[in-house]
Amino acid sequence: MEERLGQNSVPASHPIDKYKILDVKPIRSMIPVFSMPPQGSASGEYPSGFTPFFPFGGPQQTPSRGVATPAPLRAYRARDTDGFNDHGASYSRDSQSSKRKHGKRTPVVLTDSGFLVGITPDLREDGNRDVVNLILMTFDAFRRRLCQLEDAKELIAGSIKRADLKACNTLMMKGIRTNMRKRVGVVPGVEIGDIFFFRMELCIVGLHSQSMGGIDAMHVRGESEEETLAVSIVSSGEYDDEAEDDDVIIYTGQGGNFNKKGKHVKDQKLQRGNLALDRSSRQHNEIRVIRGIREGVNQNSKIYVYDGLYKIQDSWMDRAKSGGGGVFKYKLVKVPGQASAIAIWKSVQKWKSGFPSRTGLILADLSSGAESIPVTLVNDVDNEKAPAFFTYFHSLRHPKSFSLMQPSHGCNCTKACIPGDVNCACIVKNGGDFPYTGNGILVGRKQLVYECGPTCQCFPNCKNRASQTGLKHHLEVFKTKDRGWGLRSLDPIRSGSFICEYAGEVIDKAKLSQLVMERDDDYVFDTTHIFDTFKWNYEPRLLEEESTNDASEDYALPYPLIISAKIVGNVARFMNHSCSPNVFWQPVIYEENNQSFLHVAFFALRHIPPMTELTYDYGFSRDEGSNAPKGRKKCLCGSSKCRGSYG
Repeated sequence: MEERLGQNSVPASHPIDKYKILDVKPIRSMIPVFSMPPQGSASGEYPSGFTPFFPFGGPQQTPSRGVATPAPLRAYRARDTDGFNDHGASYSRDSQSSKRKHGKRTPVVLTDSGFLVGITPDLREDGNRDVVNLILMTFDAFRRRLCQLEDAKELIAGSIKRADLKACNTLMMKGIRTNMRKRVGVVPGVEIGDIFFFRMELCIVGLHSQSMGGIDAMHVRGESEEETLAVSIVSSGEYDDEAEDDDVIIYTGQGGNFNKKGKHVKDQKLQRGNLALDRSSRQHNEIRVIRGIREGVNQNSKIYVYDGLYKIQDSWMDRAKSGGGGVFKYKLVKVPGQASAIAIWKSVQKWKSGFPSRTGLILADLSSGAESIPVTLVNDVDNEKAPAFFTYFHSLRHPKSFSLMQPSHGCNCTKACIPGDVNCACIVKNGGDFPYTGNGILVGRKQLVYECGPTCQCFPNCKNRASQTGLKHHLEVFKTKDRGWGLRSLDPIRSGSFICEYAGEVIDKAKLSQLVMERDDDYVFDTTHIFDTFKWNYEPRLLEEESTNDASEDYALPYPLIISAKIVGNVARFMNHSCSPNVFWQPVIYEENNQSFLHVAFFALRHIPPMTELTYDYGFSRDEGSNAPKGRKKCLCGSSKCRGSYG
């Protein structure tokens, strides 16, 4: 937006007494300072745990398979507090403000594989999709590590207990952020439909710089004076916000002590954020809208969805529904030609509640009850009625386990394993750290994740059994336009969340070779493939920790694992390949009868919005006679980083 605006920037006559406008000075600092608190059901002829895909068909015969000798997996390097209320406001100068001198920041390092090189001054000012994804991943990895330390009570007394605040504060102080330059309109690297689980995430990518306030504004130079314009709002429903339809919002201004117990309710004033919105209604500038949506069992938490650009079409004074003083109302209408993020959320809510007339619905539960959460089957692309026949099974048919080098037993924990318990055998196997946070999120990729098994004394709902307790999200198998059947979720998925296991039959190399020759290897997962490396774990230097071998993200498997899901499998068999995936696999091991069983578990690489296809990197097979990667199949992922082939 141009810095100089027309004469219509001068407010016109209005019933409101604008002589009472306060001269609010801008907040000079561009880095927030946070306060420090003081402290299948199967029956009949089907084996146990199995259910047929259709209500007919006999059981599949599974030949005995041999397993290759133990070998490590080698990775392949890639080729190439403020005190405002929820509707408070923040102000900064225009783009010239970004040139102010700041204190010296710790340099950041980031390689082509995603390991932290300097985020250049240019990228701090104006980001792109890759930088936004990297910073969000860095933030969440650091936040997960802080949660892990807090769960184990290893944090220093008196430190910030909210991991998201601590992570954001640290990253900003070290210059790990982007889109610092305030702007009207689109934020580079942020797309409509993107979801955020923390307000701090909005701050570090420049979408909305207020950690608590609902109105973000910037100063621009008008014809005769400097004035403020609103650049973004967060509509969280805390006030009397209304949504007339998917593309219209009635937004309530800030102030007045509404919804504050023990506070005297009074009229809102035309100042700060309200003043910025009033001027934006006259200038008709674009305003970014982020909607806060309550999702899941915990109604106190919200997911923030970027819904695109809006303009203020009308404004007026009204009385609050809760009674008391007058409030400002602003009618915002979405700029035409943009995707609708909220329409998808509303549709999903209908479908999950059992809405009967969904277009393309084939089966309400593909798993036939094998999963605790139904898996829908949908095709609104063509007339294909279903995938080829297979028997649904939620786990792995492991015909052979490997013997441990030393006798090992499960933990003796009562009820559940407790983070920081040095006497827990499973925690010891994981290098002394509990692999999951309190809400079941994977903290980091590991060479192997050791989970509790049947021989452990802890309860079945122990957090260290994350991959064994079934689906956590409403998954859906759907027909894609050009890649056959795919997999997506009706629920938003947080980064690090368990999605599913790759279920099927373990096969040997000879059987795999046969399937390859017959071009019948579409439903095979092969850990011997060569995979591009990528950074997902936290950066130890952010906590002034030294990196150790335990922190390695290169997997070290006790033996090569090859799984075929052609005859027996679960939803994972429908997950397509992508060179820019949003899901990754993690080897998980747990014991039974003094033997260890290896499994492949899938976790979200980043936050995934509803109805987004779930994909992972299939990797490359090895060329015969060498270790060079060789892709056998043409890739159709459509990513800007597409390698052209895979498998």
